[in-house]
Amino acid sequence: MADSLSTGLGEEKEKENEDREKDTKAVKTDQNKEKDGITDTPGFHDKNGGDRDRKGNLSDLSLVRFITTELTRGYFLEHNEAKYTERRERVYTCLRIPKELEKLMTFGFFLCLDTFLYMFTLLPLRVILALLRLLTVPCCGLGGSRLLQPAQVCDVLKGFIMVLCYSMMSYVDYSMMYHLIRGQSVIKLYIIYNMLEVADRLFSSFGQDILDALYWTATEPKEKKRAHIGVIPHFLMAVLYVFLHAILIMVQATTLNVAFNSHNKSLLTIMMSNNFVEIKGSVFKKFEKNNLFQMSNSDIKERFTNYILLLIVCLRNMEQFSWNPDHFWVLFPDVVMVITSEVAVDVVKHAFITKFNDISADVYGEYRASLAFDLVSSRQKNAYTDYSDSVSRRMGFIPLPLALLVCHSMFTSVMTLNLYIFTCFQLFFVFLF
Repeated sequence: MADSLSTGLGEEKEKENEDREKDTKAVKTDQNKEKDGITDTPGFHDKNGGDRDRKGNLSDLSLVRFITTELTRGYFLEHNEAKYTERRERVYTCLRIPKELEKLMTFGFFLCLDTFLYMFTLLPLRVILALLRLLTVPCCGLGGSRLLQPAQVCDVLKGFIMVLCYSMMSYVDYSMMYHLIRGQSVIKLYIIYNMLEVADRLFSSFGQDILDALYWTATEPKEKKRAHIGVIPHFLMAVLYVFLHAILIMVQATTLNVAFNSHNKSLLTIMMSNNFVEIKGSVFKKFEKNNLFQMSNSDIKERFTNYILLLIVCLRNMEQFSWNPDHFWVLFPDVVMVITSEVAVDVVKHAFITKFNDISADVYGEYRASLAFDLVSSRQKNAYTDYSDSVSRRMGFIPLPLALLVCHSMFTSVMTLNLYIFTCFQLFFVFLF
């Protein structure tokens, strides 16, 4: 037993000595590695392998591989389907704008034309009927009714305004006005024309209020308490307004005539470029549907007025050349150029306004329906206004000054014609009925 215990203790001591020798050897090897600057940390061999992979990847990043990757890489548009569908619909909307806009412009143009021709056709007959009633009432008796109906009173007032303003227009010397404007510089004429456009819009916005105030003052029931200055002051204000507005439009037509007759056409080019400035001032603004409707009505009125101004310019020029048909073809390219620029500016302006404000092209159909509703409502029995006045309020188009100017220009130009052509003009007005 003693021998076995001594042998077991000896074996344990030998094992402990061997473990100590292993530990001392490991410490020595670590110290030798630190002296040599070599450290054996965990993952060292992995890092060396990563460096080798990076060197391999850097060798693969060549110019040929980059070009090949750029030429062969792909993408999928269906991952953002809603965005691209919206962009496509915007393009289709812009393509539909010219058609829908011109349908509205054409409808509005004929509304303005109907209102304008009403001043030469139905209004004179209505004035005559009202005057006949006024003359025959003392013989037939009133019978408890009014002397004149409110609509007849308004018609008579319009007729008197036309006659008085036409007599005042006869004292205006067009030739002196033409040469006075022609003697100005191009830049000054450009500024004058812009000022006239602004003044025309201001006159149109305030003029209809003056006329409506006159009509209501003349037809207001007598039972109500008087809260106005009287019919005659309102009538004089209306006459003064129509005369000044007609003079303003005449100056516009004269300036346009000077631009047509200038040798280098520089003034005409500057006046046409003024339309493109309108794009800058409108397309980047916030527009709602009602604002776009107001702007569309203003564009309709402006286009119709420009057509009448071009008609007056052609009449004046044909008069100066003794109505030679060859001179009309000299004016024709400039007339087409002015009309084309006006149409192009309107199309571009409305296309970008609808694009930036996410307005559908179907809104122009709603605008046509609104104009048609105004026209139908004004022809019913219980209508509160004449349809010509409803068009004036909706579009800002007042036919009285324009009709006065056209009447003055027609008569002064036709006086130089022979009897045959003068008869043709008379028949033309007869067929307008």
